[in-house]
Amino acid sequence: MKILACISVVPDTTTKITFTDNNTQFNTAGVQYILNPYDELAVTRGLEIAEANGGTLTIVHVGKAEAEPVIRKALSMGANEAIRIDAEPTDAQYVAEEIAKIALGYDLILTGRESIDYNSGVVCGMLGSLLGIPSINVVTRIDFADGKFSFDRDIDGGRESITCAGPCVASAQKDLCEPRIPNMRGIMAARTKPLQVLAPQANANFSQCTSYELPVAKSGVKLIDAQEAGKLIDILRNEAKVI
Repeated sequence: MKILACISVVPDTTTKITFTDNNTQFNTAGVQYILNPYDELAVTRGLEIAEANGGTLTIVHVGKAEAEPVIRKALSMGANEAIRIDAEPTDAQYVAEEIAKIALGYDLILTGRESIDYNSGVVCGMLGSLLGIPSINVVTRIDFADGKFSFDRDIDGGRESITCAGPCVASAQKDLCEPRIPNMRGIMAARTKPLQVLAPQANANFSQCTSYELPVAKSGVKLIDAQEAGKLIDILRNEAKVI
């Protein structure tokens, strides 16, 4: 069995976000990058399935050389090898197009539900469409038995169970598993594991960002005495306009 886990590299959640060039470019100066948390789940569950079935797991990332320390972290979790497509990921369509070029031959392709920076959550579906294979979004369970994959996914008002043969692509939701923490042996082994760098093949600039805008800063907290319920209602109705 061959499994491909797609990872993205995102700013740490404690990073202060700023923009440059008249708010058209993300300011990368001083930013600490991490492995996207949803992708950690995809890597972990992919490893568990591969190890239980005598398979291998390959990491793929679309990005520049500065992402390699984070790719090595994914390797230290137990992945067998990694591929870095040497291109700036301009948008989700571009990422999906690039990954689709090298994704043939894998039984299962895993992504995270979304990246925590842009939150588009569409790469899984795009990969399924580009490759002509089933795609199952935001899964909370993945198992493999009798030559088929089975999935659970949350839907409005309940949970859906899906079974399909590979190849297929699925995106990891937060309840899928507990992320695997690399041990010292894994960290040392990751230094020598294969990391192949490929030139991009797809067309860039499917879309273009015109500007970024930070959310409105939070205002100060107002404390209302428990005996003044009327005052609280007045604020919610006339100032906050939520009732």
